[in-house]
Amino acid sequence: MHDFQHIFISIIIEAFPFILLGVFFSALLQVFVSDAMIARITPSHPVAGVLFGCLLGLLLPLCECGMIPVVRRLIRKGMPPYIGMVFIFAGPIINPIVFASTFSAFRSQPSMAYSRIGLAFVVCMLLGLLMVRFMKRNPLKLGMYSFSGGRSGESAYGHNYNYGSLNSGFRERIHATFNHASDEFFDIGKYLIIGAFLTAIVQSAVDPTVLLSLSEHPAAANIFMMGAAFALSLCSTSDAFIASSFHGILGPGALLGFLVFGPMVDVKSLLMLFSAFRSKVIIAISLYLAAAVWLLSIVTEKLIFRQ
Repeated sequence: MHDFQHIFISIIIEAFPFILLGVFFSALLQVFVSDAMIARITPSHPVAGVLFGCLLGLLLPLCECGMIPVVRRLIRKGMPPYIGMVFIFAGPIINPIVFASTFSAFRSQPSMAYSRIGLAFVVCMLLGLLMVRFMKRNPLKLGMYSFSGGRSGESAYGHNYNYGSLNSGFRERIHATFNHASDEFFDIGKYLIIGAFLTAIVQSAVDPTVLLSLSEHPAAANIFMMGAAFALSLCSTSDAFIASSFHGILGPGALLGFLVFGPMVDVKSLLMLFSAFRSKVIIAISLYLAAAVWLLSIVTEKLIFRQ
């Protein structure tokens, strides 16, 4: 029980500042940055557009939940679908807040932070190029103009995206920013608590030799950690602190699989993706992401961490 308490509390305390920073940036972008402003800077060349989609998170560090409604609006206003879809999967990882949290969580192994960004970039660049080549139809579901959740502007997953508009006064927009940030904080916070709770149970109750035996089989360890990332549905600003608690028990490839696959595809984001986009597109992309992250995380471990 002492080990459980120590692991549980330490994960939450370390992750807390990065969650606050992430939800505040997300709220500022939601209230102060217009869709038209983003559309104006979108490149027209496909390869440049894919690169732009991969790196857009550096300018717009949105959370996974807030990103999907924003991208759906941008696609309806003329953004090429492949750019928006790449941003959905790259943005939760390739952004400064997530890099800072990963670097902080892996202070003794900073290459993990760089490898996380690099692996996500390669996976999403390949995804974007495949979509340019093979995706001929608009991936949006026809007639789906809002996430129905009861009240106007509220999603089925608890987010309210219409607190304020760019036509509101400055005071109203500041108020809207704090409202949006508080809602998003409590929505994301429960996933962190659940993730920290389950991680503490695993660390304190499961025989370490079981996890160490997984580390001898990188393919199985990667599948295990990717499945855990999918089920836990953690925020990308805090999942590095969960992964770092397995440092020294599982190999770097398995930890990379957890850190890259989870922000791209998890339970909560998959439900939202199915609500907004055609099912065949989401299934095909999810299968590609699972295979690419699994394979490339093993390759990255062999090339970078076992020289």
